[in-house]
Amino acid sequence: MSKLKKLTSIEADATGTSLKGYLLDTTYIDLCDAFGEPTYMPEDSGDGKIHFEWVFDFNGETFTLYDWKTYDEEYSLTELTKWNVGGKVFYGDFIDHIESVIYDKRKETTRLNHI
Repeated sequence: MSKLKKLTSIEADATGTSLKGYLLDTTYIDLCDAFGEPTYMPEDSGDGKIHFEWVFDFNGETFTLYDWKTYDEEYSLTELTKWNVGGKVFYGDFIDHIESVIYDKRKETTRLNHI
């Protein structure tokens, strides 16, 4: 059984993570609906390269989902659909789990909108 926990900014330590792949066809709203507000917001970025970042512990490994060098907060909020996935190890199981959570949340939202 996979264990996923979104980390708070106090818990998170993404030091040493690097790009492993991408999460496609996903919006900021999809991510917020599935996982809540990002771990880090624009004011947390020292260089403006990342506006929004979620940090997760997945089965004991740290992974991140983040926008990269959009340099436009509004674009990331409303138009971005390709998010970077960072980690220290292979991200396959992590991304499969993330996509499953997002898919289930979309299905639930669609069902509730038709009631």
